[in-house]
Amino acid sequence: MSGGRFDTLAQALRQSYDYKLGINAAGESALPDRETVARICSSVLALMFPGYFRREDVSAARIDQHLQLGLAELETALSSQVVQALRFELRARGEAAPPNLAARSREKVDDLLADLVAVRELLVSDVEAAYANDPAAANRETIVVSYPCIEALAVQRFAHRLYQRGVPLIPRMMTELVHSHTGIDIHPGARLGESCFIDHGTGVVIGETAVLGKRCVLYQGVGLIAWNPLAKGKDGELPRGQANRRHPTVEDHVTLYAGATVLGGDTVIGHHSVIGGNVWLTHSVEPYSVVTIKDPELNIRTKTKKA
Repeated sequence: MSGGRFDTLAQALRQSYDYKLGINAAGESALPDRETVARICSSVLALMFPGYFRREDVSAARIDQHLQLGLAELETALSSQVVQALRFELRARGEAAPPNLAARSREKVDDLLADLVAVRELLVSDVEAAYANDPAAANRETIVVSYPCIEALAVQRFAHRLYQRGVPLIPRMMTELVHSHTGIDIHPGARLGESCFIDHGTGVVIGETAVLGKRCVLYQGVGLIAWNPLAKGKDGELPRGQANRRHPTVEDHVTLYAGATVLGGDTVIGHHSVIGGNVWLTHSVEPYSVVTIKDPELNIRTKTKKA
């Protein structure tokens, strides 16, 4: 394509932009970039499970050096991206960046690095939950290296710490990157208790304001999702984030079988309950409940044998 045709096409594209939408050229806004956010995810996984997600020397003689290098790598990536995310949010609100923005970013990064120990402890409980609940798990190493729920939980649990500390954009970018790898979609705002096991995982969706208790088991296709998410507030605007409590609460020791869908911010699944496959549930149930659908009427016929 000649330069003249490029000029014409570029002008046509430029004319199609409406900056009020906020979805066009982002150069001036210094958005966090996907490649660096992907490296953040990779660094978190490498620190949580050394040697499982990267080919690296993590022998006993080098483990301390490995961890220090990994922490430095994560700190560098977080420092650049957190300050960009905070600056973008200020621009979106029409506010100027304060002189201490870099210092605020460093404080958040320091706190996030300190959170790694607590995240690691939660992930250890998740691996143990998988081993305790899945007879197909030959050993814990197999779970870490091959079960998609471990990657999804590791990234979400760290992204949740960014979300709690008011870091915009990056947490959702992280969980969507791991969603593309695993088929498991957990919003960074969701609160997950310890010892979580998501078996198989494909198609699992856990929304922003969902709460999942301790020692819960979810199978493929489970949805903890919103009921009437478009309900507007008194001002006519759509409440966003945690202000719009639209996803359910699942208490401790609950099992949700494949295809179960639980909806609504007022819906509470009582502890030690079992929600059967393909159940569609929009109201609360008491502890120790077993919720199933009636057996469908099956039409079974014998095929005619061909000669």
